[in-house]
Amino acid sequence: MKILNSWVTFIVLYLVFEVLYNQNYKRATKDSRQNGALTVLLELIGGTTVLVLCPFMGFSFPTDYKIWIFLGLAIIFYAIAGRLNTNVMKGVEVSTYCILRQIPTVFTTIGGVLFFGEDFIATRFIGAGLIILSNVIIFFKKGDFSINKYLLIGLLANLLTSVGRMLDISISDHMSLPVYSSLVLLIPALLTWGAERIKLKDIISEYSNGNKKSILISGCVWGFMMVSLLKAYQLGQVTTVAPLAALSVLVNVVIGYIFLNERNNLLKKIISAVIIVVAIVLIKI
Repeated sequence: MKILNSWVTFIVLYLVFEVLYNQNYKRATKDSRQNGALTVLLELIGGTTVLVLCPFMGFSFPTDYKIWIFLGLAIIFYAIAGRLNTNVMKGVEVSTYCILRQIPTVFTTIGGVLFFGEDFIATRFIGAGLIILSNVIIFFKKGDFSINKYLLIGLLANLLTSVGRMLDISISDHMSLPVYSSLVLLIPALLTWGAERIKLKDIISEYSNGNKKSILISGCVWGFMMVSLLKAYQLGQVTTVAPLAALSVLVNVVIGYIFLNERNNLLKKIISAVIIVVAIVLIKI
């Protein structure tokens, strides 16, 4: 079907899944008793359910051992970042979380020049500066720049995400997208499970005592969201897909206002979201 070979289809799906994921992720954290157990539960659900796409998108693995090494290292960083992000999501509004999540673009832009020998392009660094500005706007309150633990944890989580991205650049091209998405969810789940010595009963308790609907929705769409964005990049031009994907920030601000009663600093959030879209355009041109 022609519609399934269009990047437009997948960017629309990404925006839908991304909003569903973030809004329900926030609801799930509100009733969470143990953030580590919730993180593991969501990653297990996401990494398992995304495999239903394999009959349609293939079930292939890379044969080059070097790809596995870099993917393994990236997954370690993803695991730590994923765990920290649950703490951040629980402590801030969805709209603020989504703005913070754009920080990896800044780190990868800088890292591309420092570590991968990419050319210094002024517009990219102007765009990176605008992303930083958007975060300053959000956390600037009453004449002071508000440094709180969630900002610091969010910055650390997104720095780790950036390192992971730089390690596994183009790795998804060497395997089917559902397999890739499954690996970067299931293995971090197992790593967090073991590192925090989480008991199985704690994971079960997170589901039985939590917001079951939100847990299932956010877990299930997590993998689909990843596949949709990666497929959009494969089919479309980066300079077109990236700015449209960044619209998710603005959409989440609006949805958070309507459904989660996130009414504080609405104008600042909208300004920050618009700045991010402009920044992504500058970075990708």
